Amino acid sequence: MQTKNDSLLQRPHLAIAGPCSAESREQLLETATLLAQSGRVDILRAGVWKPRTSPNTFEGAGDIALDWLCEARALTGLPVATEVATTAHVEKALRAGIDVVWIGARTTTNPFSTQEVAEALRGSNVTVLVKNPTTPDIGLWMGAVERLNRCGISDVGLIHRGFSLHNSTDNYRNPPLWQVALEAKERMPQLPMICDPSHICGNRHALQKVAQQAADLDYSGLMIECHPHPDEALSDKEQQITPQEAVELLSSIIWRNVATDSLRCKEELEQLRASIDRLDGEIFALIAQRMNVAEEIGRLKRVNNLTILQSGRWQEVVERVTHEAAQHGLSREFTSRILEAIHIESIERQNKIMQ
Repeated sequence: MQTKNDSLLQRPHLAIAGPCSAESREQLLETATLLAQSGRVDILRAGVWKPRTSPNTFEGAGDIALDWLCEARALTGLPVATEVATTAHVEKALRAGIDVVWIGARTTTNPFSTQEVAEALRGSNVTVLVKNPTTPDIGLWMGAVERLNRCGISDVGLIHRGFSLHNSTDNYRNPPLWQVALEAKERMPQLPMICDPSHICGNRHALQKVAQQAADLDYSGLMIECHPHPDEALSDKEQQITPQEAVELLSSIIWRNVATDSLRCKEELEQLRASIDRLDGEIFALIAQRMNVAEEIGRLKRVNNLTILQSGRWQEVVERVTHEAAQHGLSREFTSRILEAIHIESIERQNKIMQ
């Protein structure tokens, strides 16, 4: 296992790969060997205990898979990682000498479960990764990290695996909601952020696109699920690729620079950013004017005993502005988010006037 001064999370462009589940000794060793030979993977991952929605599906090989992980590490030299969700899981993983454990989305969602896991980890020097909760609740994500810190666990990183949304129209299993993950990244800048495209996508086809987007957003690394025979996998087969494909995907990612030494680039950036600052000022000055008009409307409604919400009128605004925005190249989703924020602020101001 690594020491406190040798955190695996400090490796540049960290690459974690392996099967969703450790199904057999042969499957895991074959995967580990292929990944290690590439020299592109830093950590071997495999689920030992799988939190499945239905008890009639494969829920992992259980404790014996810890032995397989340790054997894979001895064979390849790759540190190994698995998910823990209970005190018993933690105790068994630590006893086996697992290098990295991660707290899954379902566990992060439950503060009681997270606290139990954190307490069980107290006194260890294991690396801990925390997946985002199933819902887009940054408070729960931060709370899980705080619970670990209070138990003396400091070698911690985040995993962005997307969010479970009811009736999502996205082509993702768990829509990424990048803005939520980026806000968490801003609130916890000291922690590495790993992207899990496999769980975001739920399929093989969009993995490279999501992985590259994460790299462009200055993430610290990637976690990719792979299997020697993906179509025969006992869990999440749709999102797994072969070890060779995983290595090719990882090798294809372009990692951008945070800064540049080019004076010309810096000068052009400054000029463009100055334009952004000026436009931002103009935008918010116009929004302030709009709010002043909304308040006047609120006074008129109060005098004439009219309701604040006029649904028909608001739908007219949405359709008109969305159409006009599209002509300027702005997406419907973006326009809807802006309009919603403006609408909420307008209602709150009119509500104050009514009262």
